[in-house]
Amino acid sequence: MNLHSKKSPWDKDWKDLEKKEEKFKARRQEGPTSALINKLDRFIPKKLSSTLDAAFYKGFALIFEKGTGVIEKTYNKEKRKANFMINTYASEIKGDKQSVRNFTRHAKSAKTTNLMVSSLEGVGLGLVGAGVPDIPLFVAVVLKSVYEIALSYGYDYQTDEEKVFILKVIEVAMYDEDEFVNANEEFNMLIDEIVRDGDTMDGYQVDKEAQIKLTAKALSKEMLYTKFLQGQLIIGIAGGIFDPIYVNRISNYAVLKYRRRFLRNKVSSRPSSL
Repeated sequence: MNLHSKKSPWDKDWKDLEKKEEKFKARRQEGPTSALINKLDRFIPKKLSSTLDAAFYKGFALIFEKGTGVIEKTYNKEKRKANFMINTYASEIKGDKQSVRNFTRHAKSAKTTNLMVSSLEGVGLGLVGAGVPDIPLFVAVVLKSVYEIALSYGYDYQTDEEKVFILKVIEVAMYDEDEFVNANEEFNMLIDEIVRDGDTMDGYQVDKEAQIKLTAKALSKEMLYTKFLQGQLIIGIAGGIFDPIYVNRISNYAVLKYRRRFLRNKVSSRPSSL
């Protein structure tokens, strides 16, 4: 079967991806997830933003240095890799719509458990007024979800280059309105370049430490209000409920970007429209 024919299942999956990306973009253009509580501006401590920046930075740095092995104990990495190999074999032999969609089906299955974990830690720590201390746990759940999604499309996350890609996914997912539209377009162009370069990050001139800072800043800016609420005793549950919302948002975006990168390798001769 010609994988680049107009009627190929790969091509149809690409069209489906474009529709999903348009829907995600439309939601981000509606405005911030935390818009309803932005009225808290006058109550927010001036130093909280820099405190969150530092906390998110330390969270990523610590987990990348020492925590990946711990995260891997919470899911079956080898099974994820085996599923990818099975899906690859099935798509090569069958070449039908179902076999092609199995990659994304397995990627989406990574979300459910992680959303439950995020709900428990976000609301639980919110009840006792723990906002900033919740950040390492939140980062760990986010990375766990993205790691599993990456494996579902055949990408390991051990190299610094792949960690930079993951950090970029998280960063852009946190933007809203025009900022998201512009960043998403640039990211899609980067993915095209990555695929042209043999699926490497050689063309991206930002190192891991610099990308951690960019991602930490994007997270702290979007989550400033929710972490302030979560830091208040008892009413902190109102902030904690946003943790699974953000995990879901990042996970959905990770599926889109890894799916795009994966499919771009299959239909690389076709122009990008998003």
